[in-house]
Amino acid sequence: MTETLTPRTEDLLRELAPQVLGVLVRRFGDFDLAEDAVQDALLAAATQWKDEGLPDNPRGWLIQVAQRRMADAVRADVARRRRETTVFVREVPVEPLGRDDTLDLYFLCCHPDLPPAGAVALTLRAVGGLSTAEIAAAFLVPEPTMGQRISRAKKRLAETDRPFADGAHDSARMSAVLQVLYVIFTEGHTSSSGAGLRRADLSAEAIRLTRALRALVPENTEVTSLLALMLLTDARRGARCGPHGELIPLAEQDRARWDRGQITEGLRLLTATLPAGLTGRFQMQAAIAGLHAEARRAEDTDWPRILVLYTMIEGLFPNPMVTLNRAVVTAMVDGPAAGLAVADTVAEPLARSHRLAAVRGHLHEMAGDRDAAVREYQRAAEQTASVPERDYLRLRAAGLRAGDAI
Repeated sequence: MTETLTPRTEDLLRELAPQVLGVLVRRFGDFDLAEDAVQDALLAAATQWKDEGLPDNPRGWLIQVAQRRMADAVRADVARRRRETTVFVREVPVEPLGRDDTLDLYFLCCHPDLPPAGAVALTLRAVGGLSTAEIAAAFLVPEPTMGQRISRAKKRLAETDRPFADGAHDSARMSAVLQVLYVIFTEGHTSSSGAGLRRADLSAEAIRLTRALRALVPENTEVTSLLALMLLTDARRGARCGPHGELIPLAEQDRARWDRGQITEGLRLLTATLPAGLTGRFQMQAAIAGLHAEARRAEDTDWPRILVLYTMIEGLFPNPMVTLNRAVVTAMVDGPAAGLAVADTVAEPLARSHRLAAVRGHLHEMAGDRDAAVREYQRAAEQTASVPERDYLRLRAAGLRAGDAI
């Protein structure tokens, strides 16, 4: 589609695809068939919209084309499915553009009958637009394992009754949806693979949907906290890359380029959650992001408070990546040897992640052990699929070999 459509039209299709999928799954109940139909409709749009321009109602156009594709597929397979095709071939009423079924689809994929890991993986793949490889990298598992997990979740979802039961007030579903939105934002903020450091489309969509979710449940402190976390993190995007797209680490960023409007909004949202107490995972992460945002210089960062927060998160929501982050902060408070000791505790679960080697390289560099730092940076560069991160790690190692800190 990138060769035939303008960026504006591509963005529109990317926004509408999950909405159309949500409409079809709600009406017809067949997730796999609906996915295929939506893909066919997107391909048709790529051809016709290029030649004829945008229709008056792009969303309604996609729904009708996808519905016809579903009818064709059912006709071709009617003996096996034994369904009446008439329900599929009736005219689908055009719905107003204002309605957004994307969140409905998120809650569908996070159905309570699905195992949490499967629900999150399915939603990321079917609605979030991440590849199986990207999802596998986010959860530190092999790609074939993740593919099987997604396939099982689809099969289980097809067998559920009342899949569209109210999800916004179901705590299990809500927790899964928040995890999905967070992973999508994280992949957008720092892509796990490819030539670019970030994918603006993913992070922007995650923020948009989290805003929409907060409008539904403004009293939910974790939803508000997640939005605050996204805004406080996204505020740094203008300072994260150099003129040639090279990665600039947090400590070396020009903080004058941070988006103060996003920071102000993020801090306001975070502050609004605090009367309920500091208990949620995203609430604590937002508090950490807030402390970074409030530090005008890297050396002004309140590392002891950040260490307390990471320790709290780790105690309530154990996760090897949280422990690795705590290792970095521990080094800032108690020295690199203490940080390396913490990092060693997650060597096994993070063996497939380049981030462990990258952190070890950083901590060895802090300790003055250049040889060890070079080895770890090189190992991390070999493990990552992100070109900007790989280049940064190689440059770091090269600078140390030459006897100069970068």
